[in-house]
Amino acid sequence: MAGRNPGTELELGWISKVHVNRPAVVRHAEQIKKWRTVKGNWQAAWLLKAVTCIDLTTLSGDDTPSNVHRLCFKAKHPIREDLLKALDMHDKGITVGAVCVYPARVTDAVNALKAAGCNIPVASVAAGFPSGQTPLETRLAEIKLAVEYGAREIDIVISRSLVLTGQWEGLYEEIRQCREACGEAHMKTILATGELGSLANVYKASMIAMMAGSDFIKTSTGKEVENATFPVGVVMMRAIREFYWQTGNKVGFKPAGGIRTAKEAITWLMLVKEELGVEWLTPELFRLGASSLLEDIERQIFYHVTGSYALQHDLAMA
Repeated sequence: MAGRNPGTELELGWISKVHVNRPAVVRHAEQIKKWRTVKGNWQAAWLLKAVTCIDLTTLSGDDTPSNVHRLCFKAKHPIREDLLKALDMHDKGITVGAVCVYPARVTDAVNALKAAGCNIPVASVAAGFPSGQTPLETRLAEIKLAVEYGAREIDIVISRSLVLTGQWEGLYEEIRQCREACGEAHMKTILATGELGSLANVYKASMIAMMAGSDFIKTSTGKEVENATFPVGVVMMRAIREFYWQTGNKVGFKPAGGIRTAKEAITWLMLVKEELGVEWLTPELFRLGASSLLEDIERQIFYHVTGSYALQHDLAMA
């Protein structure tokens, strides 16, 4: 990942007079949906870029060591080798950005990736995921355990009640303590934007999370009714841009939840390019949280290479 965000002192002046023009943001988001997608080799290139930015995720109650091992194999081999050879990309080391699991499955993922001989980082959700409704001491202990088990990235979740009641000092302090508990592991802060009440709260929570030292800000847990949406993405990316202008520190962005198609992935990449610039289009500063997205991307690449749609047995590991 990129260098750590050291954070700043709490600057409530940065958020005290925030106003988000919701109709304008929504109109912009509607225009984004109408963007004409790229085709041919350009589409294949964008899709391979998207693959390298995926946090390949399994967060199910029935996760077992065997399906985590399978996920890790797919993380190392996200696209069939013959398809990569047809694109002359077989020797470029294309893998996903990270494997994301629950803390109890971190050791399984670390061992599987080590056995496969690759250096893909393991990310773990923590801090009372997905609700954040556990005591702070418990959340901090969970973070420390995940790091101890071998997680190199920690996806924490904030307490939404602190945002909804305007307790910005409390939110800052909680995230700061989570950052300290992460140690050397990079910290992604999940805002659960679908439960924050307004786009203004999304902007304020984004700024507070970055001030407290978050290395990434992330839209959603994937468990809310509303997950990653383009209006929320625009607001969060503009907060990232403002924080960069104010401090010189680059913070990553991760939309997560409900991103299932190759077209959606490319649209998110294009939006990041427009709002933050090309330098953010790397796994160090942009991730896509997804469990089923990779299947559609591989199907689109299969069609690009062969001219026909894949049958179920053609992409068995998807």
